[in-house]
Amino acid sequence: MEELESKKVIALMSGTSCDSIDAGLCEVFPDKSVKLIQGINYKYPEHVKSKIFQMFRMEASIKDICQMNFVIGKCFADAANVLISEFGKPDFISSHGQTVYHYPFDTSIDNISLKSTLQLGESSVIAQNTGCMTISNFREADMVQNGQGAPLVCFADEAWFKNKGKNYAIQNIGGISNVTVVSQDFDTFGFDTGLGNIMIDYCVNKYFSLPYDKDGEIASTGIISDSWLECLLSDEYYYLEPPKSTGREYFSSQYIENILKFAPDEPKDIVATVTALTAKTIAQSYERFIYPNVGIHEVVICGGGAYNKTLMKMLRTYLPKHIDLKTCEDYGISNNFKEVMAFALLGYCTYYGIPNNLPCCTGADRRVVMGKITPV
Repeated sequence: MEELESKKVIALMSGTSCDSIDAGLCEVFPDKSVKLIQGINYKYPEHVKSKIFQMFRMEASIKDICQMNFVIGKCFADAANVLISEFGKPDFISSHGQTVYHYPFDTSIDNISLKSTLQLGESSVIAQNTGCMTISNFREADMVQNGQGAPLVCFADEAWFKNKGKNYAIQNIGGISNVTVVSQDFDTFGFDTGLGNIMIDYCVNKYFSLPYDKDGEIASTGIISDSWLECLLSDEYYYLEPPKSTGREYFSSQYIENILKFAPDEPKDIVATVTALTAKTIAQSYERFIYPNVGIHEVVICGGGAYNKTLMKMLRTYLPKHIDLKTCEDYGISNNFKEVMAFALLGYCTYYGIPNNLPCCTGADRRVVMGKITPV
């Protein structure tokens, strides 16, 4: 195998919130540490974003999906080129793409598995428009090995937190929330805990015409509806045993509209309650699936949810008092660009042929090298 060297990598991703393309120029080192040199949030053009949400709502034709694969690829290339114009070309680009459908379920057609995932953002478009080799399509190889194709960031969490002398729950709160448990005594494991910001963003947009609840200000003025919260907490996903993953396919606009039929009348109370739902489902998932196996010393929050002060206060209330609550910033890792840094590492491992999935997190049958390489 080629001797490992540090590499400059531009990593690109857009999550379930679809608020922007996160692009980060990173340096990845042979010990799997990652340094973020510069990160940007590149906004999708408005009509492109609208089309993506049409796909989320299952209102897109095959023609739309075909076209958007190239359009999103060009948007990703444009985001990368902003960094390239300032810093020059990296050794390669690592692109997660834009997930538009994720189906991690064990169903079949003619005895052939239907387990599958689709991330748009054509790698050839990125490679040709940037002049950089592009690594993409990370989830598929894990799913072919009977994995869920998620969560993948667990691999980076283990690399960055395994030898720090504590048992950690690394909790990402993006559109969906996912946790990685990194322990001194047990194998790393992880799963999607459920909703992150999807429902909060939806309600804030619906009732206040805002893209998100900045600093949790709206939630802080509302009153939690205990009865509606109990109803929301009864969803079957929260009781499923890990490994498990979820997304907009399950927590769809239709799902949200259906449960809003039982919501309190006051919009501020709705936002407060769905914010509490995110915090409570995280805390309850720990009680059900983590504490019986591992004693946690510290919960480390990353992703957009780390900036929601009301959500963070609720988490502090719902978590046991002896557990410290911190954010990735406390460890020199950007809350905003942590997943970008993780995909820089995943791409680095693909480049060198290093297995980069964790079957204990995804449920795959074995370790594989995830990612496809597209030359210029």
